[in-house]
Parts: sequence; structure tokens; C-alpha cells
Amino acid sequence: MNHSAQEVEAVDPHVASTSETHCTDPGGQPLSAAEGLIRLSRLVQGLFGHISERHDLTPVQAKLLCVLATGPRGMADLARCFGVENAALTGLVDRAERNGLVTRCAVPGDRRALHVSLTGLGRRAANAFHAEATEHLDGLVSALGRTEREQFRHAMQTILATTQELTPAS
Repeated sequence: MNHSAQEVEAVDPHVASTSETHCTDPGGQPLSAAEGLIRLSRLVQGLFGHISERHDLTPVQAKLLCVLATGPRGMADLARCFGVENAALTGLVDRAERNGLVTRCAVPGDRRALHVSLTGLGRRAANAFHAEATEHLDGLVSALGRTEREQFRHAMQTILATTQELTPAS
């Protein structure tokens, strides 16, 4: 099922306001690329937060589960991914572990290193969150024609490929 921005707003009016979804600035001029990206970022972050809440997760817990869905990761790697110090990440992993979502295990041959991986419950939560988020995010581009969607995907891929070094790995 696809969801338009208006349908998403109906699900949660805090996700986007009417002024956030307009294609022009207050003076009636077309949005700049920067303003459009800022508005899209707000919309996506709002959706992410709302869906996280519906799955009894914080947005940062949801991100942790999504990152770990690809496989176990080391604590230092996760800290880089989240752009935080190891101590801050430890608190996040502690809470997720207490909730039964992740487990830590020693890395063979390195007494100090730990890998974090999803538990069965964590994998189910990650899959459910990912499925709902994907459905809603895909719905945001449903108003675009096939060619426009392909152009949008290509533009996103180009932007992401050229900015990899500017963002934490995920």
C-alpha cells in the first residue's frame, strides 16, 4: 500500500505540516534544492519517529536494529556509524540488551572487543519496523510517474555516492 504525504500527515499530523509540503517558498518561488532537502529530511525523520513509537522503540533504537539487521557489528564500528563515543553507544546497547533486542559476544582472539547482534526478538522488531517504514517511505514518491521516480532514485544515488566521506558509515 502506498501513502501520499497527505495520507502520512493524516496518520500523524506531527510528521508534516501543510507548509512543510508546499513546493514553493512563502514568496511563491520554487523551493531551492537545499530547502527541499531540509523539508524532505524533516518529513522522513518525522515518519521514522512515528513508526519507531508505534513499534515501542526510540528512533535511535530503531536505527540500531536496522544497522544490525545486516549482521553483527563491533562496538567501535557502531560508535562510528552513530557518530558517538564508545561510552554513549554502550548505554544504547545496554538498554537494547535489557529489552532483549540485542546480545553482545566476545570476539575470538581479542579479549577487549565485542560484537553486537540481534536476538530473535530484535530481528522480528527490525523486520517489522523496516517493512512499515519502507511502505510509508515508498508511498511518499507514489505521486511521481515511473520516469520521475527513476530520476529521483538516480539523483539520490548520485548524491549519496558523492557524499559518503562526509557522513558516518551506516
